[in-house]
Amino acid sequence: MSRMLIVASVFALAVPAAGCGSSPPPPAPPPPAPPVVAEGEPAEVVVEAEPPPPPPVQVEVVPAAPGAEWYWTPGYHRWWHGQYVWVAGRYQRRPYAAAVWAPAHWEVRGRSHVWVEARWR
Repeated sequence: MSRMLIVASVFALAVPAAGCGSSPPPPAPPPPAPPVVAEGEPAEVVVEAEPPPPPPVQVEVVPAAPGAEWYWTPGYHRWWHGQYVWVAGRYQRRPYAAAVWAPAHWEVRGRSHVWVEARWR
């Protein structure tokens, strides 16, 4: 009888220790990359409280244009999943001759702030 008690005691001590030696869980995956917004379809995100100001703009080296019809759209900090992420500048073709690039910005609408994605107007 005492032998059974000893075996049970050893088993009880070994079980909790087995979980202690396991490796930590893998790190959480990074948030998904910002979606590509189709031209002409501005993305809007509504925030109830006043959002924090974006970080300073990153300095970008603007390469030579691939052609006269190409326009440099500068990089900007985009509001994504409750934080700002950097969207690098790039060359884009104007959708029509008089098109003007409108940078991304916050708009106050009633008691909310709405993030309006950069787009052609």
